[in-house]
Amino acid sequence: MTATSRPRPVFIAALPREIASLVARRGWRADRTFLGRNIHLFEHEDAIVACAGMGAHRATLAVEAALTLGPASELISAGWAGACTNWLAVGDVVRANIVIDAKTGERYLTAEREQGARGQEVVVTVSAPASATEKQRLAMSYYASAVDMEAAAVARIARAREVPFRAIKAISDAYDFDLSGMDGFTTHDGQFREAAFALHLVVHPSLWKPVAILAKGSKLAGGNLQAAIGEHISHSRERTS
Repeated sequence: MTATSRPRPVFIAALPREIASLVARRGWRADRTFLGRNIHLFEHEDAIVACAGMGAHRATLAVEAALTLGPASELISAGWAGACTNWLAVGDVVRANIVIDAKTGERYLTAEREQGARGQEVVVTVSAPASATEKQRLAMSYYASAVDMEAAAVARIARAREVPFRAIKAISDAYDFDLSGMDGFTTHDGQFREAAFALHLVVHPSLWKPVAILAKGSKLAGGNLQAAIGEHISHSRERTS
C-alpha cells in the first residue's frame, strides 16, 4: 500500500463490476490490503476507487479503506441506480443535486447544487433493492429521480470531514422494472451471491426475461458510468494542474 499527501477524488462504488473496465486501464493499480474483508481498492495518480459491497455500512468501510491511500479532494458515490421517473432511460447518467436518506430523512446538497447546476436531480438512498412500486412511491414522496443504497452514507462522511460530495449514478433499471427477491441473495458483507442466484433461476424460468433485461441494462449503465468517472477525473486533473 502506498499513500500520497496530494488530495485526490475518491469514488465509492458497491460492486467491482460497476467499475471493472475503468480500473483495468493503464495507470491503475490494485491495492490488495483489504481483500480479505471483501474491500477492493484501486488507485491512480489522479484518483482512488473503492468497492466494498452494497448498503450504507459497506460504503462506510469503503471510504475508510480508500482514505488509507491518501486524503480526498472530494468524495463521490458512483454506481448503478434505479430510475424513479419515466424521463430517465436505462444508461442515463445522473449527477445528483440532492441526496436524501429515506431512513432518517436527512438531505445532503452535493457540489453540483452548490456550484449552481441547473435542474434538480434527487437520489434517494434506501436499505434494500427497490421494487417498481417503491420507486414510484419515492418519486411521489421525495420527487426522486433515482434510487440507490449507498449515496447517503458517503454524503454523511463527506459532511463530517468537510470535503465536497458528489453522486454520479448510471441508470441500470427503468422506473417500472421489477425483480423481486434479489435482496435474499445478498450476503452479510453486501456481496451478491451470483452462483446461488443462478441456481435459483434454473427452477424459476419466469425470471429469465427480467434478469436478461437487467443484465443488458447493467452493462450499458456500467459503460456509461465508467465514461462519466473518467471524464470527471480528467476535469479534476485540469482544475488542479
